[in-house]
Amino acid sequence: MSEIVFESVRHAFGEREVLRGIDLSITERRVGIIGSNGSGKSTLARTINGLLTPTSGTVMVDGVNASKKGAQVRKKVGFVFTDPDTQIVMPTVAEDLAFSLRRSGLDKQEIAERVQEIMVRFRLDGHAEHPSHLLSGGQKQLLAIGAVLIRRPEVVIADEPTTLLDLRNARVVSEALDSLDQQVIVVTHQLALLESFERVVVIDQGVVAFDGTPADAVPAYRELVL
Repeated sequence: MSEIVFESVRHAFGEREVLRGIDLSITERRVGIIGSNGSGKSTLARTINGLLTPTSGTVMVDGVNASKKGAQVRKKVGFVFTDPDTQIVMPTVAEDLAFSLRRSGLDKQEIAERVQEIMVRFRLDGHAEHPSHLLSGGQKQLLAIGAVLIRRPEVVIADEPTTLLDLRNARVVSEALDSLDQQVIVVTHQLALLESFERVVVIDQGVVAFDGTPADAVPAYRELVL
């Protein structure tokens, strides 16, 4: 597993400080990040692969500074956004998956094989030529996850990946994330998703309010928000 280390991480949007000195070391295979809206949890997640540069402090992924060497870190760390439409860029499912490998240096045969592998894995193989934006919500999120996995990262970060989905599609996406071999960090409000996780970090008002097992962290979070 990769080691992700936050050292005195602070971040502000204008005068509003969202992260207020985060110190964490993450090495577990399954880690959840929870907190109320505006707590800073999504901001924290986006610093891991350099999508967001902290106002101060450092985020290191296996000893590499995510802010200074973001491109290098993003080869190792993939990011799944809440809304898959922000990630889907090509007209069809197969084209969208292949697009993720456009700068990989792989030949056409290898790209085609990886595309097929991902489509079969997420039951999208019957939709290869289907318009991407006409997929169901769950299928779109599976496509977004597939577009990250096709690059074969070591770490997958998912920022509220089930928030926009109905219960059925949320379950499908949750099961897909649970099946991954990669180290997975999930920001979520869906507390049931965290039952099998090794560790859950509770963020409240920009600081770590609790850090422990799901059995301990979820009740601690509920006490904060009630």
